Formats: sequence, C-alpha cells, structure tokens
Amino acid sequence: MRIETVLFDLDETLIEEEASNDASALAACALAHQRHGVNANLLLSALRVHARDLWGAGPAVEYCREIGISSREGLWGAFTGDASPHLAVLREWIPGYRVDAWTRALSQMGIDDGAIAREMADLFMADRKRRHVVFPESRPLLEHLRPRVKLGMITNGASDIQREKIVGSELGEFFDVILVSGEAGLGKPKPEIFRLAIDRLDADESSAVMIGDSLARDVAGAAAVGIKTVWVNRLGRPALDGLHAPDVEMRDLTGLIEWLEGVV
Repeated sequence: MRIETVLFDLDETLIEEEASNDASALAACALAHQRHGVNANLLLSALRVHARDLWGAGPAVEYCREIGISSREGLWGAFTGDASPHLAVLREWIPGYRVDAWTRALSQMGIDDGAIAREMADLFMADRKRRHVVFPESRPLLEHLRPRVKLGMITNGASDIQREKIVGSELGEFFDVILVSGEAGLGKPKPEIFRLAIDRLDADESSAVMIGDSLARDVAGAAAVGIKTVWVNRLGRPALDGLHAPDVEMRDLTGLIEWLEGVV
C-alpha cells in the first residue's frame, strides 16, 4: 500500500536538541570562565552530571519519564498549564533545581559563588528559549511532502517546552496534527499516542510511516501498531538488542524523498 501519512518526531529528527542545549550551556559557562577562569567544557560536563542526579531524585521523576521531560529541559522550561497536577509540583521545585544544578557544577570546579550560579541559570534559560536550530534538510523535505501526504508530529515533552520549539523552528505550519505528550497525557512509545495521531488524521496505520531518531520510542512504538518506521540515526549508533528493527535506517533526512518517491 502506498504511503499516505507521514509522522515525524521533533527533537533530533527535525531540529537540533542536544547541540542547542550545549551551545546555550556553554554561553552560560563563559561567565564562569571570564570571572573565575573555569574551563567551560569541564563545567558543562559537571553540569550534566549534577542536573541528572538532581532530576532523578526530584518529586515528579516518574511523570517526567512517562512524558519524556529531560533534566536539561528542566533547566529552561516553565511547565505552565494544568494538564497534570505534576506540573504544579514541577513549577514549585524547578527554580531551586536550576540554581542547585549550576551551584554544584561550580563547586566541583572549586568555585563557591551563589550569585554567578543564579546568573548562569538565568542566562542559560533565556538563551535556550531563543535557540531553535532546524536541520538543513528538514524544511525542504516538509515543503515537498506537504501537498502530497498527510503530515503529523508526535513529540514527547512538556507542553510549553515543545510548543516553544515548534514556534521557534517555524515548522508547525506544515503539520495537519501535532501531538505533544504533555498535552495528551501519555508519551511515546505508548501505542495509544500513535493511534490518536492516526485517528485525528483520519488515516490508516498500514499506509503510514513514522520518522524518528529513537529506536525505543519512535520505532518500537510505531511498529507496535502496524506503522512503518524510518530510524534517523544521525550519530551512527549501533542498534540495541531486543528493540524492533526499523523498516529503513538513514543517517539524516536527505534520502527520505527518494525512499518515498515510489510510494507517495
């Protein structure tokens, strides 16, 4: 059956996520380098460790795992809305988490400066909110597909964070349906969110394909409901045993049009 519906993941599929996080964090780390001579890259590595540790011990960690909210996103998200009572818990806890993560990272570098920790936390948050880097092939691909197929996006994360990325990247205009896990109340790889996208697009699983960078969330989740899959493996990671193999593996999105040409 020809492909009539194409579903996309957002982070690391259409837009840069980790590189954007690192760039914003290094912009903040530059303050510590200027004032205390700290190596910015070493400070970034320390921040990653302490942010993950604090996040893993946080009050809403199970909800964040279910929805797909990372420790790095916790450093800049506002967690607005009332879709879940967990959001209120996060909103109350997050300001302290942000400063604590930067404070501990600085402490590991031998720096005791609470004022600069708060300044760095604010700088990272402001810089990350305006940094939305789209992979160069994403927009031409979507422009090509838009008149030919139904387009949907399924992205894990908190509503305010993912919506800022969608608006900032200016990619939302291409999609007929956009599902954010924090709004839907469940995230990939749960089969229900894929079925919800198919239902809202008035589509059929057998004529759909899911494009994403995660074998566990995008590929396995979509395959479980009979949707074809393309794994965008930009970093050349090895496939993990026990996870569903994709129908197609690509290093980026540049080959997708060619692959789809015979069926779209």
